[in-house]
Amino acid sequence: MDEKQRYAEGLQVRREVLGDAHVDRSLNALTEFNSEFQEMITRHAWGDIWTRPGLPRHTRSLITIAMLIGMNRTDELKLHLRAAASNGVTRGEIKEVLMQSAIYCGIPAANATFHLAESVWDELGVESRQQSSI
Repeated sequence: MDEKQRYAEGLQVRREVLGDAHVDRSLNALTEFNSEFQEMITRHAWGDIWTRPGLPRHTRSLITIAMLIGMNRTDELKLHLRAAASNGVTRGEIKEVLMQSAIYCGIPAANATFHLAESVWDELGVESRQQSSI
């Protein structure tokens, strides 16, 4: 596969996962300074990694969320929490990733992400709060 084909496939996957609006905003904000970086992440992150057959997108989303929690990258985390639904990830599965991240990444990181996930779901109009017996 040549670099142009890898970019094209990466752009397709990037649009499918993150949505056209996000990708269009990124590409419409290209400058001389950031254009090579945007091309690189489209070609390598989305064209080389997200197109690999070894893991389904669903799993890749969960792994990405977990890693972003561990690195405390809230802007990227917010983006991937939104995108997870397009990959079939449920709120229950995200909750389990957050519970596990509390052990391996720390309680503060998981706590912040619980709040972040609820704010993302509120923005998207997704019911996130349920009555609990706890």
